[in-house]
Amino acid sequence: MQFEITHAEMKRQEDKTYLGKTIFKVEGHKKEYEITWYTKHRRDWDYSLHFAHEPGDEEQLLAVDHKLEEDDDFFDHLLDAAWDTLPENEVEEDSEETDLK
Repeated sequence: MQFEITHAEMKRQEDKTYLGKTIFKVEGHKKEYEITWYTKHRRDWDYSLHFAHEPGDEEQLLAVDHKLEEDDDFFDHLLDAAWDTLPENEVEEDSEETDLK
């Protein structure tokens, strides 16, 4: 499954959780997808996959969701795109807190 990331972002919330999203296109699919990321501890990520702008083919969405569940590299690539947009000072601050615990 060939894909192209068109937008990604990640932010650290006041409650120290992380919230982000990655928007991407899949070759042969008419609509873009958006995956929303959420975690409390940076280890276990919850996500929600949906169409980015307007509804599309439900079977194609389910195929992408299955790929996310089965292909760790695909999942990690999309997550890393969002994570890499997080300002360094937010990552360092979290690393220091983790080291203190």
